[in-house]
Amino acid sequence: MTEQQALTVPPPSPDVPRPPAAPTGAPKGRRTLTAALRWVAAVAVFAAVGASTAYGITRMERTDVPGLATASDGRWDYPTLTRPPLPSGSPGPLASENTDGAHYADLRSLVLPAPRGATEDKALRGTDGWLATKDFVAEYGHREDREEVGGQLRELGLRHIAARGWTTPDGTHTRIYLLQFDTATVTEELRTDLAPYAGPKYPVRGAEEAVIDAFPAGAVVRGVERYAYAEAKPYGAEQVRHAYVRAGDVLAVVIQSRKGTALAVPFRQTVTLQSELLC
Repeated sequence: MTEQQALTVPPPSPDVPRPPAAPTGAPKGRRTLTAALRWVAAVAVFAAVGASTAYGITRMERTDVPGLATASDGRWDYPTLTRPPLPSGSPGPLASENTDGAHYADLRSLVLPAPRGATEDKALRGTDGWLATKDFVAEYGHREDREEVGGQLRELGLRHIAARGWTTPDGTHTRIYLLQFDTATVTEELRTDLAPYAGPKYPVRGAEEAVIDAFPAGAVVRGVERYAYAEAKPYGAEQVRHAYVRAGDVLAVVIQSRKGTALAVPFRQTVTLQSELLC
């Protein structure tokens, strides 16, 4: 019931008892005044009930109102995302005049925040928000791969790694790493090596075999390259999904693992939102 409806005088109802007639001997003016007061009291009760109902609904969540509940489609409840401001006079990473694809905003402010209800992985905070290279390469399953990737990062002049991780109530463990280099050309060289078109060159921990994870067409983020994979069946106690996202001078690596099956919807949502933050 709206506030306007709550303040509208309802028509008399046969279920509402009518006020008793004034005594026959009472003066006409007194009978009129008594009836008016009783009617005003009845209207006040209806108005109070209506107003409290409207107020109660406005204070309720949509899913708490009968008939308005909606089934979840599997997406996580992320906070409102806002790109950090750029230093005065600096172009965006995908601007035509920014030939190096440089991100001038602090890389640490470009990592996707955890969704509501998740528990943060404090180990990925690093020191002052910067993660050591050894902590990133630990995501790869074989020692020789870790050594090779670490060597590449040094040779290509890795500047920083910013990271964040969390675990949601359903047991999904998410890790996001942003690796920044001097130019977009260097980042593309690394992406080509880590994620060639045929599939990932270096298996991540827990996923020896991976196949391409085909995102829906609506998840394309213009100006961003995305290469996503899902651990192929049969997998063990948990499944792993991971993606490489290149935007200008930054390569993002997103990894999700979950006991049983790593769900596609929150993985694709997370990768897409991180891609948008890097534009």
